[in-house]
Amino acid sequence: MNSDRIKGNLIIRKSFDFALAIIEYAKNIEKEKNYVIANQLLKSGTSIGANCWEAQNCESKADFIHKMKISAKEAEETQYWLLLCKHANLNNCDALIDEIETIQKILNKIIHSSKQKK
Repeated sequence: MNSDRIKGNLIIRKSFDFALAIIEYAKNIEKEKNYVIANQLLKSGTSIGANCWEAQNCESKADFIHKMKISAKEAEETQYWLLLCKHANLNNCDALIDEIETIQKILNKIIHSSKQKK
């Protein structure tokens, strides 16, 4: 089990916990027959952590930055879907919006600082 890997790395922990929260949120909006939005949220919201996880075993610094940039793009897409949910008055997603903004800041900082170390 990789629970030490999850606990010991801020972006891994945050993106993993966020993915779990997205799974629950998607289940709830699926109950209201919002299948397309639920599916899009599931894809982008869980992809953030998957790419961060994959970046931990990258082949080079450039590969690491590339994977983190993919995570950042997925975070942007997730934010879009969450804002759509909020403005469409679906289930309350304010906490998820706050969390994706935090994740975006962390990802941007990681990408920026990784580029500086080249």
